Amino acid sequence: MSIELKNVTYQYPDGTIANKHLNLTVGDNERVAILGQNGAGKTTAVKLMNRLYTPTEGDVFVNGINTRTRTTAGISHMVGYVFQNPDDQIFKYTVREEVEFWCRYNELSEEEMKSRVDWAASLCGIEQYMDMNPYEIPYSTKKFVTIAAVLTARQPYLIMDEPTAGQDVKGVEYLVRIMDELQKEGKAVITITHDMEFASSNFKRIIVMAKGNILADGTPEEIFAMDDVLEEAKIMKPQINQLSCNLGLGNILTIDELVEKL
Repeated sequence: MSIELKNVTYQYPDGTIANKHLNLTVGDNERVAILGQNGAGKTTAVKLMNRLYTPTEGDVFVNGINTRTRTTAGISHMVGYVFQNPDDQIFKYTVREEVEFWCRYNELSEEEMKSRVDWAASLCGIEQYMDMNPYEIPYSTKKFVTIAAVLTARQPYLIMDEPTAGQDVKGVEYLVRIMDELQKEGKAVITITHDMEFASSNFKRIIVMAKGNILADGTPEEIFAMDDVLEEAKIMKPQINQLSCNLGLGNILTIDELVEKL
């Protein structure tokens, strides 16, 4: 069970090539962070995974199914996608209607819908906002509304684009809790992020992209020791890692390890 990109290239109608010959596999129950500057091809790559885009060359397989043979709606039952900007996703008049939409569209029973909506709302910490207009709640909370709306589909794969943007410490804690819960259920989470601390602390696998290519794929310890890759991708080391390197203590990624070394 996996999402697999095989020699995938994507070219926009204006001729811009966003991804070049990508080969990538994400297995079930994996937690993967994708790093890179704006324009690196990250969002295009994940939109290929759920058939928002179709490859110009190559093929994308979700659990063995070539996405070319299914509609975007068909693939969305397997791969959930949370947009970077919640305003690009929200379209209902109340938070409850937004979170219920997938269940109603797919004609789930009232009992099953209530179970899924209650679970997603609790997991995302939005219970108190359910009867409010989503445009009247804080931006950071709206992001959790869009996550909850996708979670009700219970897909085996969840993609989140920049979920930590605009979040405080509590918001990041909720994101980690969501990912932990999904992994307990055997689901995979793929996250685009510019937050190096979030990536290094919460993911065992990191993919670095630049100019439409995958530069590196490894553990946080491996990735943040690759100075040449980080320079090419124009991304910074996490602050703890920068400090430990400046102190000559080696490639340290956690506060606990830094304290132990000191």
